[in-house]
Parts: sequence; structure tokens; C-alpha cells
Amino acid sequence: MPKISVEIPQHIIDDVNRHVGDDGKFVNFSDAVRTALRKMLDHLDEIDRRQGRLKEGDGG
Repeated sequence: MPKISVEIPQHIIDDVNRHVGDDGKFVNFSDAVRTALRKMLDHLDEIDRRQGRLKEGDGG
């Protein structure tokens, strides 16, 4: 899996880290970022479908 580097404001990192770990929803920070990106892409695909820019079965 490729590794990337991004700049993220500290307050966002702090917010995400509150949801990471044994008592959190995500195993680690990377898992949280991957999940957020997938969810965003699914949401954008749905918007494109509603706007007629993407046919059923296309995207993600």
C-alpha cells in the first residue's frame, strides 16, 4: 500500500485521535483517514448520480 504525506492542522489530528485506539472506533490514525476518504468519495459519487453526472454502477 503506498504511503503519502499530508499536512493536517493539529486540531483535526487531536479530534481524530479521540476516536482511535482500544476504546475508539478506529484501530489507528491511518484507518480513520482511509475510512473518511472512502466515505467522502461515496458521498461525492451519490451527488454526481443525483446530478446525472454519474450512471449507476460507475464510480468508487
